[in-house]
Amino acid sequence: MKLFTVLKNIWSIKELRDRIVFTLALLLVYRVGTFVVLPGVVPAALDKAAQNRGANDLLGLINVFTGGAFDNAAIFALGVMPYITASIIVQLLGFALPYFQRLQSKDGESGRKRLNQITRVLTVAITLVQGGGYLQLVRSIPGAVSLEVPEGLFWFSNIIILSAGTIFCMWLGERITDKGIGNGTSLIIQAGIIARLPQAFVFEFQKLFSDNKLLLFFLELALFFVVVMATILVIQGVRRIPIQFAKRMVGRTGGAMPAASARDYLPLKVNSAGVMPIIFAQALMFLPATAIQYMSGDSVNTGRINMLNDIYSLGYNLLFFTLIVVFTYVYTALMINPTSYADYLKRNNAFIPGVKPGEATSDYIDNIMTRITLPGAVFLGLIGILPSIAATFGINQQFALFFGGTTLLIMVGVALDTLQVIESYLLTQKYDGLIKSGRIQGRTSSGLQVGQPQ
Repeated sequence: MKLFTVLKNIWSIKELRDRIVFTLALLLVYRVGTFVVLPGVVPAALDKAAQNRGANDLLGLINVFTGGAFDNAAIFALGVMPYITASIIVQLLGFALPYFQRLQSKDGESGRKRLNQITRVLTVAITLVQGGGYLQLVRSIPGAVSLEVPEGLFWFSNIIILSAGTIFCMWLGERITDKGIGNGTSLIIQAGIIARLPQAFVFEFQKLFSDNKLLLFFLELALFFVVVMATILVIQGVRRIPIQFAKRMVGRTGGAMPAASARDYLPLKVNSAGVMPIIFAQALMFLPATAIQYMSGDSVNTGRINMLNDIYSLGYNLLFFTLIVVFTYVYTALMINPTSYADYLKRNNAFIPGVKPGEATSDYIDNIMTRITLPGAVFLGLIGILPSIAATFGINQQFALFFGGTTLLIMVGVALDTLQVIESYLLTQKYDGLIKSGRIQGRTSSGLQVGQPQ
């Protein structure tokens, strides 16, 4: 069979085999760490508190990203999330501050190393803040902290352990990126998400089986498959703008002949913003919960804010959808600069057929980018509210989380990136690719990339 042939080819490439084994070994280390409980914490009290909390709230979502370590009060309770937060902050600073812009674009390898150092230091600072908040949350759970442990020792030791756990997770991700296969940080997050998926499947199966609705379970699986396929389609969707390099004369003077002009294309992705708009919108949607604490005396306003905290309400979903669409356009505008594309084509003596170089090219690319971003933004908005829609139709909250949002986008995107790396090894060794028609494309693949040489 084709599958066994592909697996045999993968295993026959020693470098690829070693990288896969190395990656799986480090991911196993990470999974073990998600079950090692912080000293002084009572696991039974945490389990009881987790059962009384909805899986669709902010804490439940964080628990999914950390593979259950958050609810376990494990040494990896914060996972790589502080590192992700620090990376996003540094990336946004690159759009606002000239110093970070210079490090990102002009200083080359030295600038990249400097940015990595800043990101790591910022990660430690964020971990200390989030670690304190997390320990406060644990202490607020009745019976979660052993009375035998002095309060000062509990805070001091566990903040150090949480910070060390996050730094260790970050180190694991970097080692996987260097010596493993794929992006290590993304794989760690995906490992945590996938670890919760079997439990969600089993819980949904047991619930529907006990209600004699087994056919409905298979219908849900078919719907989940359709959503995953649609997500893959949008992630890989690219609008190719054909470009042509100007002809050059070859041969001696007098007998020179025009050489055939080279053709390529500019790849403009339908979803250039990735998962970032959902993350930003989700962060804003949790602000009403904080506002309620200061508006308890105003019953009218409190009622409206409570409506925005109800993920099943129409107001919540409309606002969340709108924020995702708006942030998609904003983040795309920050990431994609049509003027940079136009300048790059002009420097390399290339042009878009039928479009004048310079400002006309920039306007042309900007118009196309605006058009193709609309379906990408609408789809991203639908993905963002799909877990709420699925839960409204009776799917349990744990399983509904996988129907959309950041969990689905991360799972699909990381899987495509990893499969693309494996396929490149196969093609290098003259083996067939993973699929017969075309090649697997990740989230950053295909075509002429601005700033890269021909």
